[in-house]
Amino acid sequence: MSPQALRRQRNHLMPEHPSDRPTSYAFIDSQNLNLAIRDQGWILDFLRFHTYLKEKYHIRKSFLFIGFIPKNQILYTFLREAGYILIFKPCMQLPDGSVKGNVDAELVLHAMIEFSNYDTALLVTGDGDFACLVEYLAKQGKLLRLLIPNVRKYSGLLKAVGSGKIDFMNNLKKKLAKTQRGPIAQGQNPVNLPSS
Repeated sequence: MSPQALRRQRNHLMPEHPSDRPTSYAFIDSQNLNLAIRDQGWILDFLRFHTYLKEKYHIRKSFLFIGFIPKNQILYTFLREAGYILIFKPCMQLPDGSVKGNVDAELVLHAMIEFSNYDTALLVTGDGDFACLVEYLAKQGKLLRLLIPNVRKYSGLLKAVGSGKIDFMNNLKKKLAKTQRGPIAQGQNPVNLPSS
């Protein structure tokens, strides 16, 4: 089937107007996502990922929670231009030189701040610290899906509360992997996210 025919078929299956769909937001634990994908031996293309979320899950707003490091302005500009709404957590420099920027509290807080603005939420994480949020959203009928980056490395707490609404990213390498072009090819890797 030609790309044009596929587009026509996809458009035929979609509601007439995007406003006919529920409003869905994505809340993304960027560090968990980045490290879990890299553990599988590939690098996520954040631009493709944003498009994937819009097309697959009909996400209207994608909140990306990330540690803030002043020297990473190129990364932050890239992510904003890709369509993400960035929520920053100040980072701490640890004695060993590594950087710590845990975004858990910010993600939960913003999911609650935005609660009345979305019908359903997609959470992107494998971190069990979010089990209480997943459980709450499920009980409120607002859990669209839980998108876990790595089926081999995620908290069992999420399985217990995911209500059968868990998707995994392990099989998405061909669709979402970063290729050697743009900032990476020029030595400016826009996915060097701070450690958490």
